[in-house]
This record gives sequence, C-alpha cells and structure tokens, in this order.
Amino acid sequence: MIAIVGGGITGLALGWALRRMGADFAVLEAEERPGGVIRSREVEGRVLDWGPQRTRLTRGIASLVRALDLEDEVVTAPEGLELFVFRDGRLRPVPFSAGAFLRSDIVSARGKLRMLLEPLTAGADPDERVSTYFERKLGREVYRTIVAPLYGGLYASDPADMEVGLSLIHVLREFGIERSLLVPLLRRGGRIATPPACSFRRGMQTLTDGLAAALGERLHLAARVRGLEARSGGWRLSVAEQDEVRTLDAERVVLTTPAPITSALLRQVAPDAAATIGGLRYNPLGVVHLHAETDLRGLGFQMSFTEEHAALRGVTFNDSLFDRRRLYTAYLGGALRPDIARMAPDRLAALAVGEFRRTTGFDARALSAEHERVPAWDVTWRGLSGVALPNGLEVAGNWWSRPGIPGRLAEADRLAARLVGPRPRSGSATPGPSA
Repeated sequence: MIAIVGGGITGLALGWALRRMGADFAVLEAEERPGGVIRSREVEGRVLDWGPQRTRLTRGIASLVRALDLEDEVVTAPEGLELFVFRDGRLRPVPFSAGAFLRSDIVSARGKLRMLLEPLTAGADPDERVSTYFERKLGREVYRTIVAPLYGGLYASDPADMEVGLSLIHVLREFGIERSLLVPLLRRGGRIATPPACSFRRGMQTLTDGLAAALGERLHLAARVRGLEARSGGWRLSVAEQDEVRTLDAERVVLTTPAPITSALLRQVAPDAAATIGGLRYNPLGVVHLHAETDLRGLGFQMSFTEEHAALRGVTFNDSLFDRRRLYTAYLGGALRPDIARMAPDRLAALAVGEFRRTTGFDARALSAEHERVPAWDVTWRGLSGVALPNGLEVAGNWWSRPGIPGRLAEADRLAARLVGPRPRSGSATPGPSA
C-alpha cells in the first residue's frame, strides 16, 4: 500500500495516476477541503481564485479534463489578449514576435541593438545566477524591463537570487536552447506560441474537486499525519482523525506537503534531509482581489524591475481573461518587498488599491486581501540535489520539481511509474530541482 500525505494538486494527481495503474493507495489530507493552495470561492457574484488564477490548456491538462468529464466547465481566454509591463508611467505591451519587438517602445533603440549581440554570447552556465545569464545574453535594459518581471514573477523571486541550474536549465532544454536564445526563436518564425490560458466556470478548484471525487474513498480528509516510524517492510503513520489517533501501515510513503511541513515530518526519520528542506525559502505574497470599472483588456501586467520601490508586482485581468466582470487580482510583495508579510489585511488592501490607481489610472475597491507564501526556487535550493531519504520514502511537490499545474501532473505520472516499478535503493532520492 502507498500512503500519500497531502491532498493538494500533487497528491491528488499522484492518486489519480496510481488509480489508473491499479495500485493500492490512500491520500491523507489534513484539512477538511482538498486542493491545497488551489482554492476558489464566490464573492459578490464573482468567482475568486487563490493560488493559480489559470493554467495552460496543454495536452496533459486537456487529457485530464476529458477523463474527469469537465470539458463543459472549461473556459479559455480569448485569442490575442496582450500581456503588459508597467514601465515609466504606463502599461506597455510585451512583444511575442520579432516584428512586434522591433516596432515596440518597451525598450529603447539602444536596448534593441544590444540584443542583436545575443548569438555571439556563450551558452548557459548552470552555476551562474539567472539575472547574470539574461543580462549578458540580452542586455541589462531588456532583462530589467521584460525578463526579470516575467520570469521572476513566476516565483515572486528576484532572479539575482536564482541559479540557472536550479530553476532555468530545464526550460532551456525543453525549448531546445543550447547556446543562443534568439536563433531557435527565429527558426520558428520569430514568434512565441503557447497553449491557450484556461480556467473553469467555478474557478480552478473545479480541477482539484474533480480529482478528489474520482479518488472517492481513497481520499481521507481531516486526516492529519502526525508522525512517521520505520517498520519492517515499510512505514507506520500516526494519523489524527477527529478526536482519535490511528495508525496506518504502508509499504511506501510519499510526502506531497509544503516544504516546512515535510521538514517537520522528516525530523525524526531523516534529520539531515529535514534540515535541508526546512531551509528552503518561501517568498511572502499579498493577494488582493479588486472590483474596478475599467477599459483594460489583456492578460494582465507585471512591474518592470526599473520600478524599484513598487510594492505591486503584477495584476491579472480576470475581467477580460474569463469574463469575470470588473474583477482584477493584484499581487504584492515577493522577494523584493518581504515587508508585505507583516502588513495587516486592511493595510494590504489599501496599498493594492493605491498601486492599482497609480499604474492603471482607475479606482478600485478590495473584495478580499490575504497573505500567501510561495517557493522561491532560489539559491537555498542548492542542497536538494544531495538529499537522501530512507528506503520507501519519497517527497514531491511544487518545491521539489517543476512548479505549475502541468508540471505537477507530469511529476505525478513519473513518480507513479516509479512507485509501481522496482524498489529504489536505500538511502537514495530522485533529485528534484533539475528534473
């Protein structure tokens, strides 16, 4: 039997993969609701999402949606919506083709000329910082204006604190990039194409609710794992359910919980691994949903790193993305403004309203204001490649291998295949960050 600790997207997707393989498993979720950071709720007639606002309708997502019979629930963003960067007092469209870049005013003529030197620069060094890599490849202006807010925004991080080998190398490999960034792009016609952005009529939680329903009695809610104990041939879990504590024996255990919780569970059985995982940095993020009457249309915008004192990092235009009228989601803080973590919700809401007015010119009022923490994928991830776990114990999650919902599904499939295959050697763990 395989015990999966944590009923977020990774644990649910892993359970789904094991179910299809006919494996014996149980998913144990400490909260009364499955889904982890993926959470949706209706406020004043609008669907609000916490965690990811959307995903991409990749082949993996589309296949899962069909299998869960959720096709009628999917909503996709209209074609042609632009993404913006706020720089020097206004929103500027991000160009996604060579021609659009040459016509754009998002960077200066000097910045565009500097980019032409990119094919002459060396390829990626896994040990260099992400900021160093992009600056020497594309120039400082293009990096600070376009790359830093878009790439750093994925993790609420500063790319100056991130290493190529920990967070970027797998992306370069996926797109077949060896030395030059521009040459492969030009070979593809000079245009960047991605699957359409999508969500669900009742929010992203529809996906995790669908997975939870498919798992049925294999999913145990309000089942908090309090401890692990190695036993002959496997593991014994101490599980608190309601007012009782019971034990569950499993041949293998997979911890899909956030890094701090995973660290606490490993403290007695793998103290070195617990110390490394417990040292991973999470960035504070303020999430404020706003009601605003605007003429804005697009995917949203990110803040250029030239806006050094801004608390706002970006805004999602839910209004034009998925026809959620007058709804916008503001993100504040991250690695550049860690003080956000200490702000009371009312102060956070007021700050978001003020920053929204400054960047867009439109007034707004807050519908909700909450704090979140997201894995930074910065230099604190260095130690994960050397993490060793006892036989029969695995870890998984958005802090272990590629973040994003498509990445979670891919990790679940890989891990499920390994779990039902040959038993791993004792004292080994599959490296996560570069997977």
